[in-house]
Amino acid sequence: MNNLAGKSVAILATDGFEQSELSSPKDALEKAGASVHIVSVESGKIKGWSGDNWGDEFKVSKTLDNANSDDYDALVLPGGLINPDTLRQNEKAIKFVSAFFDDDRQRPVAAICHGPWLLAEAAQVSGKRLTSFPSIQTDLKNAGAHWEDKEVVVDGQIITSRKPDDLDAFNKAIIDALVA
Repeated sequence: MNNLAGKSVAILATDGFEQSELSSPKDALEKAGASVHIVSVESGKIKGWSGDNWGDEFKVSKTLDNANSDDYDALVLPGGLINPDTLRQNEKAIKFVSAFFDDDRQRPVAAICHGPWLLAEAAQVSGKRLTSFPSIQTDLKNAGAHWEDKEVVVDGQIITSRKPDDLDAFNKAIIDALVA
């Protein structure tokens, strides 16, 4: 199935991302025909978190210094605890996320688990319906979001999910948004 041929998607991540929340969307998007780039703070490889231990390494396609948000049709923000907490403190990462909201293209921005922390840091959740890992719902509500306990919530260009168990619905929502 190549319904996303010609589409390009950035996955913004650094060490400590929830491995399945990067690998599952990446695989689903590539299977649908999209070109997927892992964008990170530094070049080389980043290491996932799987269960209670460090997971696999993934090759970084582009650094934040070399990636241009205009080159992408969508952005995926995997969770885990370490990854989004580290990225939300990085000015370049927040500027990269914010750029997906700075034009009229309405490009999908999909965040799962703790990933919506980056949307809050980029001041993009006020008045929006979304979900996340339950432990950060208060943070999101305090940033003005309307939090819902659902496997996937789509509000405009923002797609959010709670946890790895929701990945099938999350991946489908991303692909549907890119096909539309």
